[in-house]
Amino acid sequence: MKGLSENLLRRRTDGLYRSRCVTEGAQAPELIVDGRRMLAFCSNDYLGLAADERLAEAVRQGVTRYGVGSGAAHLICGHSKAHHALEEELAEFTGRQRALLFSTGYMANLGVIGALLGRADSVFEDRLNHASLIDGGLLSRARFRRYAHADAQALESQLSGVAGRKLVASDGVFSMDGDLAPLPELAAACGRCDAWLMVDDAHGIGVVGPQGRGSVAAAGLDETQAPVLMGTLGKALGTAGAFVAGTHELIETLIQFARPYIYTTAMPPAIAEATRVSLRIAAEEEWRRERLLGLVQRFRRGAAQLGLDLMASETPIQPILVGDSARAARWSEALRQQGVLVGAIRPPTVPEGAARLRVTLSAMHSVAQVDALLEVLAETAAALPA
Repeated sequence: MKGLSENLLRRRTDGLYRSRCVTEGAQAPELIVDGRRMLAFCSNDYLGLAADERLAEAVRQGVTRYGVGSGAAHLICGHSKAHHALEEELAEFTGRQRALLFSTGYMANLGVIGALLGRADSVFEDRLNHASLIDGGLLSRARFRRYAHADAQALESQLSGVAGRKLVASDGVFSMDGDLAPLPELAAACGRCDAWLMVDDAHGIGVVGPQGRGSVAAAGLDETQAPVLMGTLGKALGTAGAFVAGTHELIETLIQFARPYIYTTAMPPAIAEATRVSLRIAAEEEWRRERLLGLVQRFRRGAAQLGLDLMASETPIQPILVGDSARAARWSEALRQQGVLVGAIRPPTVPEGAARLRVTLSAMHSVAQVDALLEVLAETAAALPA
C-alpha cells in the first residue's frame, strides 16, 4: 500500500516505533518475555489480583454456569444475572444509584461523551487526558476545548459565558504522569458554571481513596458534584472491561444513546463473576494498598538518591522523565538487556520533549525486586548519561 513504508521508516527514525513483546504465564512481577525471564515494572495490575486464585476459581465456576461467551449485546440476550449483580455491586462500591458495564474503558468514554453531547454543546478536557477521553470529545461533534493541566482557574475562564450543555472531562489519576486531578476545584468550577464533571478513574479505582473507592471518593465528591464516574476493571481489579456509575437518569440515557454500549457484545459472564470477587478483595484487603504505598515510597527515595528526574506522583505510576524519545528508547532497551522490563513512553502519548520511562509498581513486588530495579537504573544512568 503506497506510502505506508515511508511512514513506518519515519516513525523508526524518529525513535517512536512501537513493538510488541510476547509474554508467557500469568501476570506477575516476574514474566517470561520473548522466551526470557524478566522482572516487570510496566503492568497496571496494581493490587496483584490478575493472577489471584480466587478470581481464577470464580472464572471456572462462571464458565460452568454460563459458558464462555455472552453471545450477544446487553440489549439483546447477553445481559446475564452475573452482569446485573456486578453492576449493582459497582454502584454500591462507588456510592452511586446505578452502574453500567462496558466492554472496555475506551468504549465507555466514547459512549458517554457521545451520548451526552451534540453539535450545540461543549466539552472541556485537561491537556493530559487519556486518548480515549480526547477521542470521545472529538467524535462527539461538540465544540472541543482543552485547558492547562490541572488548572481549575483556566478551566473556569473557558466555561464562563458558554451556552448549551457543558461537560468537563478529566482523568482522576493521570495515566502517564501519575498525579491526581484537583477534583474539588474542578467540581467547584463546574458548579459555578452549570457544567457536568466526568472523571475517568481508570487508575484510581482500587488504589486510592477509602477502601480503594477511587479518586472521586478520596476527594469527598458525591454524584451531584461529579455526576459521571468511569472506572476500568482490567487494572487494579485484575479482570477486564469498564463501567460508568451515576444517577438512574444517566444510566438510562447511556442505555438508550451510547452506541458503543448498544452495539457491542457483552463481556463474558465468567469475567463479571471474577470481578465481583476482586471488588470484594479490593475493598477488604487494605494491606495491598498499604504495601503498595510502602513500595512507592521506597522507590521514590532510591530514585531521588540516584538523581533521576521523577515526576510529582504518589501513586503506583512513577514516571522517570528522560525528554528525548530516542534516549527513552535506549534506556528501555538497556534495562531490558539487564532483565528488567520498563516501557518507554513517547509522543504522541506524551507531549514532545517529555518522553519517559513509565515505572509501575504492584503490591506483589518485593522490596528486593524494587531494590534490583534501582540498581539497574543506577547502572543505566552511568552508562547512558544525558
